[in-house]
Amino acid sequence: MSTAQALKLVQYVVIRRDLLDIMKWPVGAVIAQACHACTAVIHLNYGDDHTQEYLKDLDNMHKVVLEAKDEETIAKISQVLVDNDIKHKLWTEQPENYPTCLALKPYPKDDVHKYLKKLKLFK
Repeated sequence: MSTAQALKLVQYVVIRRDLLDIMKWPVGAVIAQACHACTAVIHLNYGDDHTQEYLKDLDNMHKVVLEAKDEETIAKISQVLVDNDIKHKLWTEQPENYPTCLALKPYPKDDVHKYLKKLKLFK
């Protein structure tokens, strides 16, 4: 068992549900937003010990994709994460300049689950 598995390292991703339901974005465009956020947060935290451990076993990475109702909800989640020094990237689509999703750097699940436990899995 790798250290990442032993620590239960996970990367949480939160996507705005209204992008699909209300704004009628194509599914691929929404997925691309999540990919942007994941790539950015890994890049920004590349030297982090948990990030390095997470990347050692690419075939067993664990991500949890959750949904936020709308822009206001994702902004509130981001602020809670900032207030608790939880490293993440709030992805902002340009040129529209509005947040579409956020991704946390890899963390032990027990360290960050409490900040996201009220969110539903993205469906």
